[in-house]
Amino acid sequence: MKLKKKILSISMALAMTTFSHAQGPETVYRPEGTKFTVFAPANASQVVLRLYKDGIGGKAIKTIKMKRDAAKPSHWTTYVKGDQKGRFYTFEVGKSGKETPGIFARAVGVNGKRGAIVDMRDTEPEGWQWDARPELKSPADLVIYEMHHRDFSIDPVAGFQNKGKFLALTEPKAIEHLRELGVNAVHILPSFDYASVDETRLATSQYNWGYDPVNYNVPDGSYSTDPYNPVTRIREFKQMVHALHEAGIRVILDVVYNHTYDIDGSGFQRTYPDYFYRKNADGTYSNGSGCGNETASEQDMMRLFMIESVKYWINEYHIDGFRFDLMGIHDIHTMNTIRKIVDLIDPSIFIYGEGWSAGSCAYPYEKLAMKAHINQMPRIAAFSDDIRDALRGPFSDDTKGAFLAGIGGEEESLKAGISGMIQHPQVDYTKVNYSKSPWANEPTQMISYVSCHDDMCLVDRLKTELPGIGEEELIRLDLLAQTAVFTSQGVPFMLAGEEMLRDKKGVHNSYESPDSINMMPWQNLERYPQVFSYYKNLIALRKAHPAFRLGSAELVRKHLEFLPTPAEGNDGQQPCLVAFRLKDHAGGDVWNDIIVVLNANRDARQVDIPEGQWTVVCCDGVINAEGLGTLPGGTVNVDPQSALILHN
Repeated sequence: MKLKKKILSISMALAMTTFSHAQGPETVYRPEGTKFTVFAPANASQVVLRLYKDGIGGKAIKTIKMKRDAAKPSHWTTYVKGDQKGRFYTFEVGKSGKETPGIFARAVGVNGKRGAIVDMRDTEPEGWQWDARPELKSPADLVIYEMHHRDFSIDPVAGFQNKGKFLALTEPKAIEHLRELGVNAVHILPSFDYASVDETRLATSQYNWGYDPVNYNVPDGSYSTDPYNPVTRIREFKQMVHALHEAGIRVILDVVYNHTYDIDGSGFQRTYPDYFYRKNADGTYSNGSGCGNETASEQDMMRLFMIESVKYWINEYHIDGFRFDLMGIHDIHTMNTIRKIVDLIDPSIFIYGEGWSAGSCAYPYEKLAMKAHINQMPRIAAFSDDIRDALRGPFSDDTKGAFLAGIGGEEESLKAGISGMIQHPQVDYTKVNYSKSPWANEPTQMISYVSCHDDMCLVDRLKTELPGIGEEELIRLDLLAQTAVFTSQGVPFMLAGEEMLRDKKGVHNSYESPDSINMMPWQNLERYPQVFSYYKNLIALRKAHPAFRLGSAELVRKHLEFLPTPAEGNDGQQPCLVAFRLKDHAGGDVWNDIIVVLNANRDARQVDIPEGQWTVVCCDGVINAEGLGTLPGGTVNVDPQSALILHN
């Protein structure tokens, strides 16, 4: 076994060397000269490098024809003597008249139209050399907080100095809020250079989530204080990472390798036409992304590009994890290769994604990294729409409720999510909403959530499916939903602002809505202090008790037991009522048995629990780990639309 591991380690190390050689940076800067390399067709009539004084406007100050590498015919190179730092560049392949910074620019000018030549040592903020990744023993220990830079800090009453910028996350207000809440990983929406916000007009209100990639390996200029200066955006992104790391918070990057903003204008198409995109049998471009194109991860150089890009964000920016947008468009082999190579750098780096596509792909379904194939991708996780929609209702119909709305039938789906979508003897997958068999080998392969940036946020969804819902009921159901998420055995995930009862005025897809729709309502912290308190205490409860984060399918099957909730007059399960026990000091927990009961009904329900002395730690929207009182066991009442948690 040791020999096998050694062979694997050597082979992967060799692979990394090969990848670095094949698809490294397109510019290698030295004070004495800069080398340029671009991947382009071997039969191209010419490949031209142009150097510019500025990142926008003006004519080229030098035009150089690049030479084809005899050993690697699809690699074109040139070397420019002298110190080129501060200049900008583009490539043109053939005589198309279409310039591009290439596909692996490390720095760019405003709006990413031209690559920039920088000395990366100039981008390091104070203390960067000592920056360290916060410790993580298991993915089960993660508490993920998904946020958009602008949403988080743009509220005028919030008092941030760097509104909508990377630097907002370095300010004491941001750090203190995240630490008090208890999250230990921030998932930042796409932060690479994207197309839909014009960086030359930042004084004009503009908004987008950023799922329209242009330059994958450069921070977006709209989140920096000076998008014209290529060094500024890089340094400020690193300042943000360093500040979060100092606070014990990991940084997860949302990566969108599955498509580009467009085809004609992309660096992929302008350097090697049609190589990086999938096509249908009739020659049209496949559109599994729903954005007009999909990339071909199975192509050698696309796969190598993804690998090198991930490695670059880890090594240069100290990123701690990756969320793959529409991961179901990528092939399984590519995702597994990325996982293995990342393991050689740091096995604690977490990888997860959306286990679906937005349309059919021009690649065999059985080879795609779909949720149903997660069991073929060790240590890669996927979002569970199973538990999400069991709680709040289907994605396809905003008005249709489920468990939270007091509509029965999703209890088995909720149980599957609580167990982490693994095989569990008490879960009948024939009754689970979307997955008729377990898709996770381990519970840490399941992301447990009830809302995210995409689709309605939780508050809006509840208002839509329960017209006329009052504020008290809304809060009860909001807290109940998150109790299911944070006591599940998956990796918990929450949308930023849920801790302050955030809404988006009912907008379903707010990717380009104004700040008035998307911004986090910081004044709600004072308006709804009980909501923040509950979230904070719920997260603290999970972090303090390993029973909620066993991290192993074997341990979950051994220690997680669902309790019967028989309906009156028969042995069936009561609708909208799920109860489970974490028994026998699960995971080495100091508490012997923990019982969690989730009641979404509008009236109190009864559940039988073992006799004994039980301490209540969660009841009727209040959590106190020190205890809220005691119960003798036997039949216990569970308040309407709330969770009951107790231990002995």
